[in-house]
Amino acid sequence: MRTRTSLALAAAVTALTLSAAGPASAADGTVLTTGGAGGTAVAAGDVLSASLAGGTNATLYSSSTGTSGVSCSSSAFVAEVVDNPAAPGTATESVTSHTFASASCTSNVTGVLGVTGITVDNLPYTTAVTSGGALTITPANGSTIQTTVALRTLLGSITCVYRAPSLSGTANNADNSISFTNQQFTKFSGSSLCFSNGYFTAKYAPVTDTTQAGPAVFVN
Repeated sequence: MRTRTSLALAAAVTALTLSAAGPASAADGTVLTTGGAGGTAVAAGDVLSASLAGGTNATLYSSSTGTSGVSCSSSAFVAEVVDNPAAPGTATESVTSHTFASASCTSNVTGVLGVTGITVDNLPYTTAVTSGGALTITPANGSTIQTTVALRTLLGSITCVYRAPSLSGTANNADNSISFTNQQFTKFSGSSLCFSNGYFTAKYAPVTDTTQAGPAVFVN
């Protein structure tokens, strides 16, 4: 009887110990994972990428409520993971490439015949992603986020340069997406055909870890 009691007590202590260890293991998860929320940690140095979500366009409109400006159906970004700490926390990435396929871009601005190209300047940018899904993109110290838009017009080729101090977006695990809505750029240089403000909207999905053969990335 005493032996049974001892065995039962030992089993109970073991069960309590394992139960207490469970939440601690979950808390050791990182901000960025693959295989699901709370899955495998994304390693520092891994390369993440995404193209526009299916059926969506990236737009740079002249106002936050208008539809006049430039629209592209093909765009993509590439970023390298710099730091992926334990969740909750903030992961950091370095955006090394952000491209727009000029052949997929159109403009409905009066006097503009077409889009020659869109170039994202001053890369790399730093991206901070919080456990809550908030995302912030900032340039290097002393620099600025800058986009150069080259257009064909009735008066010849023109170049419009737009700048922003930072960009804010949202990460969503439902479709492993990153979304930007009406992020404001201000015209830095260009002709009168270049609108004075550009409002950038785009949704990229799914974000995948290309270093690990393409699994989707989750934010925890």
